[in-house]
Amino acid sequence: MRLAALHDVLQAVMGWENEHLHMFTSGGMDYGVRDDAFGGGFGSETRDESKYALSQLLRKPKDSLVYEYDFGDGWNHKLVVEKILADDGSIPLPRCTGGKRACPPEDCGGLWGYYSILEEDDSFCDMETIKHYKEQIGDPEAFDLAEANARLKHYF
Repeated sequence: MRLAALHDVLQAVMGWENEHLHMFTSGGMDYGVRDDAFGGGFGSETRDESKYALSQLLRKPKDSLVYEYDFGDGWNHKLVVEKILADDGSIPLPRCTGGKRACPPEDCGGLWGYYSILEEDDSFCDMETIKHYKEQIGDPEAFDLAEANARLKHYF
């Protein structure tokens, strides 16, 4: 799987809408998409994510990379290889095997905005906005594996 496809997988599993720029970082190198609206990309050192396979960066258990999404909100996710399984073709891929907690809604203000919403702290945004986001979140402790895989099935 190429990094560009991994980005799509992460968007589907998280329930996000791919509304923002993103970047992967591994081994001190950045991988992303060139965007002419932002001066041609993240910088001349950023590698084209569509040209790199995940297996080129993560080869064994405990290898990791960072996925940053929405530079304004600053969602940073460390992706770690826990186990490498043989693919016998019997299980549709990609698929989500587990998770914890509900995903923060897109554009909620990053980690600080998300916690402000959960705590109903109106110093971050007004109560109407908080109510809107809380309806989107539902139970913040819940993770719906079937829903995550349904989103993957829809996109892949």
